[in-house]
Amino acid sequence: MADFKNAHTFLVSRILAGEGKASRGQRRGAFDNAGLGEPMRTLISNVAEHPTNVTDEDFAAARASGQSEDQIFEMVIAAAIGHATRQYDTALSALDAATEKE
Repeated sequence: MADFKNAHTFLVSRILAGEGKASRGQRRGAFDNAGLGEPMRTLISNVAEHPTNVTDEDFAAARASGQSEDQIFEMVIAAAIGHATRQYDTALSALDAATEKE
């Protein structure tokens, strides 16, 4: 489990603080699913919360707003990992709560 936690910590650190085409602020906003303006807010929210609702139009709007393909890609990855991290943290908390009662 420690190796998984280390790998996860490294991944999140790389996404949020590593080199990239999207700014660190953009990646953090996508990771947190917060603080983004349109049209990125719609795309990132759909990626994080409703991935089956993501459309070609969401990507076209992001490109039309001036975001490059690389920036969009990095922000989509940050959104997906951010959502997965929130789920992971919730699951760990539930496990901790369940084992405390035993």
